Amino acid sequence: MHPFSYSRAADAPDAIAVVSAEPAAAYLAGGTTLLDLMKLDVMAPEHLVDVNPLLLNRIEVNPNGIRIGALARNTEVAEHPVIQKSYPALSEALLSGASPQLRNMATVGGNLLQRTRCPYFRDTAAPCNKRQPGSGCSAVAGYNRMHAILGGSSQCIAANPSDMCVALVALDAVVHTRGPHGERQIPMRSFHLLPGQNPERETVLEHGELVTAVTLPDLPFAARSHYLKVRDRASYAFALASAAVALWVDHGVIREARIALGGVATKPWRAPKAEAALVGKPPGEAAFQAAGSAAVSGAEPLKYNRFKVELARRTVVRALHELEERR
Repeated sequence: MHPFSYSRAADAPDAIAVVSAEPAAAYLAGGTTLLDLMKLDVMAPEHLVDVNPLLLNRIEVNPNGIRIGALARNTEVAEHPVIQKSYPALSEALLSGASPQLRNMATVGGNLLQRTRCPYFRDTAAPCNKRQPGSGCSAVAGYNRMHAILGGSSQCIAANPSDMCVALVALDAVVHTRGPHGERQIPMRSFHLLPGQNPERETVLEHGELVTAVTLPDLPFAARSHYLKVRDRASYAFALASAAVALWVDHGVIREARIALGGVATKPWRAPKAEAALVGKPPGEAAFQAAGSAAVSGAEPLKYNRFKVELARRTVVRALHELEERR
């Protein structure tokens, strides 16, 4: 681990001013990802600004939905009674991730910014465009079983590892930020970037921009949502494929649908074609199979991850069936 300095922010403007002024500075919250990557020399910030004193950890219910502070711990969010009742996919996604000890420390803001688990990214001896732009992508011709089949490029096929973010995309969440140029509200669907030719840039955040909260709107389908994660083992494993699904069924017809995929794409993957395959149809096998096929249209698998195309399709179908069985 490289030497670094540490300070605690007095307030949000102080934190933003310090980090914005130092190109090699970074925010520290729960640290469950950052400290790991610092120990591996994958990330080497020269100054850490601790934002925990900012107390951005409140979970507030209002008539328009719910507001979750960026420093709210994953366990607190997952176990909140309103989230369990009105946004079950989010609670399920959080509870399927990591271990209880990590969930007790990890924050919502940190989860949004979680880095990929690609082994080549975490191995400083391997070429990786995300870690060192222009060095090459070892995964394209390497062992790519855990890598993305959607949203990749010749520069990077690293899969986004977050469970929480998949649920947030399906639930039309909005990320609230504050930075050197003021405040922004960023739709979750637009928050993460595809790798393209610049895989080192993963989100739309500017340097020094601080995530302050995530809001979830009160929508008719949110309470009828579900998150399903398929993995190699039942505990503490990253998704091979996952799906967050939500349906609004009225008089036997699907009026609105949301489908997002995880474990198979370079960012939390919204599947509008799959949603369109459901709207106007009665919930059932035919509609669910059509949605599953549409969800993986355009997939570009490589040598070792071809199985993910069928796995992701079946995950969507199963998630929809499980959701319908709850009705």
